[in-house]
Formats: sequence, C-alpha cells, structure tokens
Amino acid sequence: MMILNNKELDLEINYFDKKNETLDREYLEKLQLTKLVKTVDQALKIEFYKKRLNGIGIKSGRDIKSFEDFKKIPFTSKDELRSSYPKGFLSVDMDDVIRLHTSSGTTGVPTVIYHTRNDIENWAFLTARCMMAAGATKKDIFQNMTGYGLFTGGLGMHYGAEKIGMTVIPAGSGNTKRQIQMMKDFKTTVVHATPSYMLHIYDIIVEEGINLSELSLKRAFLGAEPYGEQTRKKLEDLLKIDVYNSYGLSEMNGPGVSFECIYKNGMHTWEDFFILEIIDPVTGKVLEDGKQGEIVFTTLDREATPILRYRTKDLTHVYKGRCECGRVHRRISRITGRTDDMLIINGANVFPSQIEEVIMKYPEVGTNYQIFLTNKGALDKLTVKVEIYSKMFKGEISELDSLKKRIADHIKSAIIVNPTVELHEPGSLPVSEGKAKRVIDERSKL
Repeated sequence: MMILNNKELDLEINYFDKKNETLDREYLEKLQLTKLVKTVDQALKIEFYKKRLNGIGIKSGRDIKSFEDFKKIPFTSKDELRSSYPKGFLSVDMDDVIRLHTSSGTTGVPTVIYHTRNDIENWAFLTARCMMAAGATKKDIFQNMTGYGLFTGGLGMHYGAEKIGMTVIPAGSGNTKRQIQMMKDFKTTVVHATPSYMLHIYDIIVEEGINLSELSLKRAFLGAEPYGEQTRKKLEDLLKIDVYNSYGLSEMNGPGVSFECIYKNGMHTWEDFFILEIIDPVTGKVLEDGKQGEIVFTTLDREATPILRYRTKDLTHVYKGRCECGRVHRRISRITGRTDDMLIINGANVFPSQIEEVIMKYPEVGTNYQIFLTNKGALDKLTVKVEIYSKMFKGEISELDSLKKRIADHIKSAIIVNPTVELHEPGSLPVSEGKAKRVIDERSKL
C-alpha cells in the first residue's frame, strides 16, 4: 500500500543514475551473473573462501554459469567473519585499503570491512542514489545527526549527500538543543537520524516552545534501528515532514543497501551491487517473492572484502511487482525483526516491533517507551513502560486506568502475552542519542 504525506511532497521522480535504476530485468540478472564471476574470483583470494569453494568444485568464477550454480555456495555467517578477525576476509594488499569500518562488537569480537578507493566511491554512489530516490536534490541542506567514526551511518550518508551536491552539516549525534538551533540557523531541509532520536528531538522542540514554522525541515531519513509503521506516522504527524525508511548493515557497507523512494512502498535494494535472497531461516531454502524470511546478501562490486551469501538474520519479504517510480530493483518490506532478537515469553514468540506497533497507535502515548522482562516465579513477566502526554488528560485517575487497560488488552491481542503497562511522565524514561535500547531482559539475572 502506498503511504504518502501531503506536506510539500513533490511527486516528480528524481534519479541519480536513471540508466541503471531502470534497467530491463533480464539484463539486470545477466549483469549480476557477470559481476558474480569477478566477485568469486576476488573471494578466492581469501583463504576461507578458497577452501570452501574448492571443496564444492569451484576453482574459478567461471565455474558459476547460472544462479543455480551460485546457490550451491554455502552461506557465510557473522560468527565466521568474527573468527577471522582482523584480516581473515581481506582480499587485497593493505596498501590498497583506504578505510576500514567495524561493527559495534557489543556481543564480542567485531566484524571488520575493508574498503579500497573504488569501494568508497561505489558506497557514496549508492547512498546518493538512495537519497535522490527519496526526493533529495542538490538544493537541500542536509544535517547528518548520526555518529561518525567506525559506525558506518555517518560517513556513508555524508559522502552520498556531497556526491549529490547537497550542503552537508556533519553534526554527528547528541547535543539536541544545538542540533535544533542549527536546523533553525541553517534552514536544514533534510536530516538523517535514528527514529528514537527523532522522537526525542520532537520532545525538545516542544519543551523549548519552538514553533514548527521556525524550521524548514521537509524530510527525515531514518535507520540503524528497527521501528514500525506507526512510529513513522507519528513522526510525520508531529513534525509535519516526510519520513523515509532505509536499511543497511555494516557487512554490506552500511547505509546504501535499500531505501524507500517517494512512494514509500517498500525499500528498493540495489541489485546491480548486491544479490538479494530471502531464505527460510530454519531450512535455508530460498523463498519466492512475497514469502517472509531471512535476508541473504552477496556483494557484487566490493574489492577489499567480498562476501558471499551472507546471512543477515534480518526478517522481511520482497514485494511482488514493479514500483510506480519505474525502478526495476526489487523492494523489501520494512524489517519486522531479527532471528536473534525474537523474545520467547512464556512460550510465545514475540518481536519488540509488535509491541511498538500497538503503543504508537495511541495519540496519548509520547515518544519513548521500554520493554522490561523479569521472572515471577516460574513465569516470565512482561512490563511495558510508556511515556504519555499530560495535556491529553483532565486529571482523572480513572482516565489513566482506562488507558492502561486499553493498551494492555491491545498488546495481549497482538502477542498473546498479558503485559503490565506503566504510564510515565514525559522525559522520565532513559533517552539514547544513538541506537535506542528498548528491551531490558533481566530474566537471566534472577
């Protein structure tokens, strides 16, 4: 379903690279196979892939003559990338590497992705494609409010914005009042941030008594953490802007893998640079378009760190049919969760996004929430803490009790788990200026 906001949305379709964004589908698939031959040859320079591919009879990229041959290649996992830290997946001389990025490594050894000059150029090219697809032009003032450094979001979008010709404000994350002041002073029209941080920015705008008419903001590009459609709608309604969903991961560069166009009807995945597969996360079988499963990616133009059939653990599906924007590159739905962030609560499988989707439907609910899991005897206890807008109430306790019950009943009907709902004043729950920590699971500590 097409989701459009009416706030100054120019439906003129912009392309950064029209020829390759609107390729004939048959030609695109032939191009993928041609690039795959070179990618496999590059991967064979890595000892890990040399052993793996030789073991199934692949000695050269020329042994890949069809997508059926390609599907014989085993999947690559994050654990395998980590076990080869720091240089196990490097396929060029270090003299040819101009930059490296790593994952956060919060759960152990990070993954490392190396980039040659061509890799960096391609990455900037892809992020430029993304932003223009979502309506940005060289006339925009772009305020980049994500972290720079090893985190890929900052530099990835920065280089793409410059490639388009936008004026870039490399604000980085944090210092929210200053961020808002810069928006006013420099008439920022486009921002890049996490969804949780954009919600926090709105809270500060209200707290400071700033009128939205003082801002020139038109678009927000959001990513780096999962969020639901109701959160997008909430932000669009609160800030009177258009919000675009994006998807990327550090192993595939970072931002620039998939992005919504102006029609907001799924995220176009740039298939001339990546092979996209959706698999059954249990059996590994490749699924047809429309079926929900785990995303698997293969790089097609990466020189320094080629990766074959990488299991992302992210869950989505591919939309059938072609987008109205004319781009041939297939579209994936927003990420519904990860195979490793699914919560098992009293035997029920629950994704945090299911809870967010419910609570963000309530206009009384503010911009921040947290999910707590603890033990109560042999059972799990789910507590959902939400901030509420005090202006929505007349001071009647019965009104608050009624809201708690409605939210709790709605959550239970969505996830088949009975929650305890707590209502909190605005600003009372912890705020993150980076990726939000929405789930606090303390069950293992008891």
